Amino acid sequence: MAQQRIRAVFMRGGTSKGLVFHEAELPPAGPARDAVLLAAMGSPDPNIRQLDGMGGGISSLSKICIVGPSTHPQADVDFTFGQVGIDAGIVDYGGNCGNMSSAIGPFAVEEGLVPTPADGEAVVRIHNTNTGKLITARFPVRDGFPLTQGDFTLDGVAGTSAPIRLEFLTPGGAKTGALLPTGRAVDLIDVPDLGPVEVSLVDAANPMVFIAAESLGLTGVEMPDEIGADPALMARLEAIRRRGAVMMGLAPDEAAAGRLISIPKIAMLARSQPAAKLSGQQLAEGDADITARTLSTGQPHRAIPLTGALCLAAAIRVPGSVAARLATATQGSIRIAHPSGTISVDAATEDHDGQIHILHASVLRSARRLFEGNVCIPVQP
Repeated sequence: MAQQRIRAVFMRGGTSKGLVFHEAELPPAGPARDAVLLAAMGSPDPNIRQLDGMGGGISSLSKICIVGPSTHPQADVDFTFGQVGIDAGIVDYGGNCGNMSSAIGPFAVEEGLVPTPADGEAVVRIHNTNTGKLITARFPVRDGFPLTQGDFTLDGVAGTSAPIRLEFLTPGGAKTGALLPTGRAVDLIDVPDLGPVEVSLVDAANPMVFIAAESLGLTGVEMPDEIGADPALMARLEAIRRRGAVMMGLAPDEAAAGRLISIPKIAMLARSQPAAKLSGQQLAEGDADITARTLSTGQPHRAIPLTGALCLAAAIRVPGSVAARLATATQGSIRIAHPSGTISVDAATEDHDGQIHILHASVLRSARRLFEGNVCIPVQP
């Protein structure tokens, strides 16, 4: 039987990969669109491999982006992100993906969606519909096409690339409307067999739950496979994440929070310390200002989600937060250690009557078009 063919581009954005679609090529938002996206990625797959689709069996490789004409007067394009469940038939539009955001500007230029100089710097203003926030992407172009070659290194990605500067404008309150959804820098969550633990519930770029690794009996430099191999720890982290979602107003109860697979993410934090990278190389204590181990869609992340890094940089600016207590630097560019290396993130803030407001957060990423053509979707009889 013939398969349905839908034009798409397969792109790497930062430390993630995913399919990028033109909105006009997809069915309208709803169950029909979700069915197409799930089939394209090979989900749901109880084997957690997505062999029958374009997904890669881990959260950072199970992503889709939808790009269309801007509905915002200060943007050039609209961008909707979908986190595709791997063993679950869910496409979660609850939050944005910062890494895949880095692919949107180059995609828009190569697809002719925005005007750009033949040579120099392209500036693409992106409206993320998941959060209602604006992102500015700046990157070099030559002969009207984005440069891919350069000397920028990105931990977790082999080789070097041309840099893409992403500026997330007023990222605070991306989903809840407030940087601190509970109004407090620190909250308590009661964990079975552990008791009350301190967390910081912060919403910048995407909502996050931050907890000190020490509170869970960890050092903070455990590797993703080690974390994922501990079912008791994974269950405890998911319980904390779900409770945090309810406290942030993202879900009415913890059962509903379980269906929000992409937000809030949860990160375990520790002071900077010597640690091994997944590559086998070593990080020294002085290489970073804080250490993070993040879970995304129920899986330990091999790097750190970009929106998680942005949110962490914002959290460090909040006096008294779990993040601020553990960071060795709270101003300027913040260096975050993660399993693949480090990332530097900056956040500009203002203090309004004792309340911290994030003006913008910025980071360097890279992206590259990997494949273009049609994704084939089985047609149901």
